[in-house]
Amino acid sequence: MLQGYGAAKIIWRISTKAKRCIIRISAKEQAVLVTLPKNFPHTQALVFLHKQAHWITMRLEKLVQTPRFTIGSKISIQDKDYLICHAPDRKGGAWLENECLFVSGDPSFLARRVEDFLKQYATKVLAEEIHQMAQTVGLHPTRLDIRDTSSRWGSCSSSGRIMLSWRLVMAPFFVRHYLIAHELSHLQHMNHSLQFWKMVDTLTPHRQQAESWLRHFGAILQAVR
Repeated sequence: MLQGYGAAKIIWRISTKAKRCIIRISAKEQAVLVTLPKNFPHTQALVFLHKQAHWITMRLEKLVQTPRFTIGSKISIQDKDYLICHAPDRKGGAWLENECLFVSGDPSFLARRVEDFLKQYATKVLAEEIHQMAQTVGLHPTRLDIRDTSSRWGSCSSSGRIMLSWRLVMAPFFVRHYLIAHELSHLQHMNHSLQFWKMVDTLTPHRQQAESWLRHFGAILQAVR
């Protein structure tokens, strides 16, 4: 069910697994997502939503300020800032050169070509970084998938397959390091037990810094496109 919240929309969802009312901002859908337990009173959900109005407004304002894949915009790639530059008469799709991410061809395809380039670049970078940490600690995922997800930065299946968001290539190194450590730890602990978090902290010193960054900037990174 949809309902307006200022300029944004609210998407109400019922979950049999939810134990409480949960509110989050979906950068991909540009909406406020409200997940409710089954039979949760709608009036009570509205009261909770109203109490979170300040938090919601702040997060929505950040989405409005989100940088875009447009000519002249700056984006961070593997901890270095690049200016998006248009090279209409050159060939090659998109490539890094000096301080620029050059994009060739028709400007109407620029955003898509930037995204395609970043997905390919992320596949290489994240594969190298996860391989390096995995080799160090003797953990070996069966497969690595690079995807675009709206609700999580990574996951690990019981078969050992790890998924990471391609957008992490635009995040600081300490964020990537933490999230890779998080998913590798799931190879031994398919839960969030005390033993799991101990292993995470053994693999990376960046847990608190990364979690803080994701709370403040994660929604913005999910919205960049």
